[in-house]
Amino acid sequence: MTTTLTPVLTANWDQANSFTLDAYGEYKAAKKALGMEPDAVIQAVKDSGLRGRGGAGFPTGMKWGFIPQGDGKPHYLVVNADESEPGTCKDIPLMMANPHALVEGIIITSYAIRANHAFIYVRGEVLHVIRRLHAAVREAYEKGFLGSDIFGSGYDLELVVHSGAGAYICGEETALLDSLEGFRGQPRLKPPFPAVAGLYASPTVVNNVESIASVPSIIANGADWFAGMGTEKSKGFGIFSLSGHVTRPGQYEAPLGITLNELLDMAGGIREGHQIKFWTPGGSSTPIFTDEHLDVPLDFEAVGAKGSMLGTRALQIFDETTCVVRTVLRWTEFYAHESCGKCTPCREGTYWLKQVLKRLEKGQGTEDDLTTITDIADNILGRSFCALGDGATSPIHSSVKYFREEYLKHFEIGGCPFDPKKSTLWGEQ
Repeated sequence: MTTTLTPVLTANWDQANSFTLDAYGEYKAAKKALGMEPDAVIQAVKDSGLRGRGGAGFPTGMKWGFIPQGDGKPHYLVVNADESEPGTCKDIPLMMANPHALVEGIIITSYAIRANHAFIYVRGEVLHVIRRLHAAVREAYEKGFLGSDIFGSGYDLELVVHSGAGAYICGEETALLDSLEGFRGQPRLKPPFPAVAGLYASPTVVNNVESIASVPSIIANGADWFAGMGTEKSKGFGIFSLSGHVTRPGQYEAPLGITLNELLDMAGGIREGHQIKFWTPGGSSTPIFTDEHLDVPLDFEAVGAKGSMLGTRALQIFDETTCVVRTVLRWTEFYAHESCGKCTPCREGTYWLKQVLKRLEKGQGTEDDLTTITDIADNILGRSFCALGDGATSPIHSSVKYFREEYLKHFEIGGCPFDPKKSTLWGEQ
């Protein structure tokens, strides 16, 4: 395990016009891939150990291999660029600074799964990113890297950039597919899974931006090169997004298995005069960690063993001036607002979590309310239609586990102990 940064996707972000085809290069990896058998491309990605970078961490090559062949149906690739998890901020800058890595990855992936149509489903609010993607796709078409007979291989591919309308639920792959088809974005019942009946009821691969953008480097440098980084079961590199109370927030591309302590060393540590209180390893839908977890390797297995999830590697850092109850309330308000309303546990559960947490944050609750919110969370977890409900329970359970005394302090003083109108920090009372 190395602590050295491994700039691959981020290597040219600081260069002028890094987003142009002239700065990126001639799609050599795609040309190499189109000279291989599609199954050989899939096998190379399997051998690399690349796992989905959108949060779930499912083996990418295995996902591609689920697509049935010789079924007589069109196949589709859909890139999930609807990044909207609180704290997650890696795909947007990647598409801004290096969109051609994504486009080249799309060509390789589409060829491997025998798809002739691909879509990038991007969040509608990020208009600057949409424009940049359109420009990159246009450049690729003009050079003959998209369209008919790519590189003289006889392979055809059409790529469409599609703008969503700003719904968090459309980050869920089946809700995204419904939205792409023109319907209201709501999750579908699985099975059937998208690999069998996805877009337009045809076999479909849905992958995250970073997952697809990582493919060209694997084809260019070899599966062993990629597998040589990271840990035994979490191979390769990834973009770690540090935000919050850190001296130099930003994107740090490093091997999986690096620790937050090591990343903080590179980021200048917690802001001067303060210390870390709690943090998220993978965005707000992952159970929070505290200062006792600073040396946990940031890979899928180690983080899971400690009771959380690596998720999107969105490391939100909070120091001792932050009220845990208020933070969890804000996250819960987000999930309640973004619930699509399709299933009762999520629709009703997130609403009532928000109501009880509001009372708790104001110091108007009782200790019994802690039992109430954990009971509500228990009744959402594993019972909602998609992962939104499960994600909403993560801050609830973990915050009560690690900061029960802080919840109780709100009752004791009749308000938030971090409110200057009410008191100084509660530890000083």
